[in-house]
Amino acid sequence: MPARRSVDPHELRAAVTAVAPWLRGEAPEPDRRVLGQAVRLSLRTLAAVAPGGAIEVRVPPFAAVQCGEGPTHSRGTPPNVVETDARTWLDLATGRAEWDEAVDSGRVSASGNRADLRAWLPMVKPDE
Repeated sequence: MPARRSVDPHELRAAVTAVAPWLRGEAPEPDRRVLGQAVRLSLRTLAAVAPGGAIEVRVPPFAAVQCGEGPTHSRGTPPNVVETDARTWLDLATGRAEWDEAVDSGRVSASGNRADLRAWLPMVKPDE
């Protein structure tokens, strides 16, 4: 398996800061490239702080990563999957949303007994 490129924390903060006005409801949805950068960098950060392959985290159409210690999977649908949209993911990553509320409201689909990311959230606070 190739080594994962580490995420520069300043690059992550800049990417999240670029979408912060949208997250606060003060601006329209950012350009797809800007939004994708924030999602991809935050997911790569999750994979770095929670290494492993027990959980697959999907934020379509931007990215998916594997993270978390435990049994890994190599083919087919993994047993532990978290899936959400870009806004919800970034709300979770920045602390604007709580894990339990997002799951209970259906904004996050979490299947499998290890599909719980609350130990690693939030990951970054935008410069506001």
